[in-house]
Amino acid sequence: MSGALLSLDIGGTSMRAALVEDGRITARVQAATPKPSTPDAVIPAALALAAPLAAHAAAVGVACAGAVAQGRVTATATHTFPGWIDVPLAERVEHGLTLPCRALNDARAAAWGEAQVGAGRDTPDFMFVTVSTGVGAGLILGGRLHLAGNGLDAELGFVSVPAVWTPGVAVPPLGDLGPLEFESSGTALGRQATALGFADARALCDAAESGDVGAAAIYARSAAMIAWKCADVAALLGITRVALGGSVGLRGGYLERVRTALTHFPERYRPEVVHAQLGGDAGLIGAALWAGGSP
Repeated sequence: MSGALLSLDIGGTSMRAALVEDGRITARVQAATPKPSTPDAVIPAALALAAPLAAHAAAVGVACAGAVAQGRVTATATHTFPGWIDVPLAERVEHGLTLPCRALNDARAAAWGEAQVGAGRDTPDFMFVTVSTGVGAGLILGGRLHLAGNGLDAELGFVSVPAVWTPGVAVPPLGDLGPLEFESSGTALGRQATALGFADARALCDAAESGDVGAAAIYARSAAMIAWKCADVAALLGITRVALGGSVGLRGGYLERVRTALTHFPERYRPEVVHAQLGGDAGLIGAALWAGGSP
């Protein structure tokens, strides 16, 4: 499909709309996400935000949090998006903007953007991982975006790890296990920062990179668990490159620690780990390119 493509990125804090041409954003607008963020509040607001750009576009792609399958969305963080159960998001956007519409989970959209015009170019087996408020991911396998029928396409943040900072669930004889993002995300680092007397996750990360022993141990553990799961995915699916994004993942010290942790795994299970190149625009660009057609 030729011409400009429109994208919508619906987040818990803000919504963004952009025109994308040749993989570059040429116009953008932004607004706060309505609270409470129910479908009947968010979708009309998103349509109103995007409408001024729609006349210039050939199609629209939507990136949003939650499980997305066949254009329908079910929230995984119901406290952030209440009432989002099997919502026909793509259909409602298509009707509201009178443009063909395709929808993706926000991490999967970012993965597609990075795969097409960012850090995953020319890498047929690739994973994007965001370490920020949560931990999200997207998989490119054989040059195609992996999409599961139930919308759980690459939920790296919800794979199980030893639960240290959260109660977890007892799994005999393995002990307490919990989701990776409850131990390694920016939110998790924030809780751990408070326990150590730091103001927030950023302060903890800064202290770790400056040599504070207590902060460094927490920081390194987060990075090592991300490295562990990247190695697991490499062993299962043969990915050869991982791009880290998000406020934590894009820190130079974090990338260094993930790479260091990977050296302890067998060499064949060590994907190359780099920083994502599109920053916070990866989801916008990826959603637009997805709307324009995929292999």
